[in-house]
Amino acid sequence: MAVLIVFSTFPNEASARAAAGRLLESGAAACASILPGLTSLYRWQGKLEEAGEVLLMIKTTREAYPLLESALKACHPYELPEILAVGAEAGLPGYLEWVAQETARDNT
Repeated sequence: MAVLIVFSTFPNEASARAAAGRLLESGAAACASILPGLTSLYRWQGKLEEAGEVLLMIKTTREAYPLLESALKACHPYELPEILAVGAEAGLPGYLEWVAQETARDNT
């Protein structure tokens, strides 16, 4: 089982919470954590931008990632959403198993 941590930024807590609910209800995610108070600096369409954002940190599996990506793109308010997935190198075995169980296709 390959557990992934997916990061995605949102313009506010309400939109992050709505996306988290959709991902959890669909079975694409086992858990989502909302981290408020970010300041993002980035280049967009040739201009340097700065924005207050909220980070959504999502726990899923490699198998459930395609469903998560599709659902997240469909509900995200940004034209080009940040969706970055990194593998969990290690973790508490029971927690990793729980993530796998919660995102199994037959749970959706």
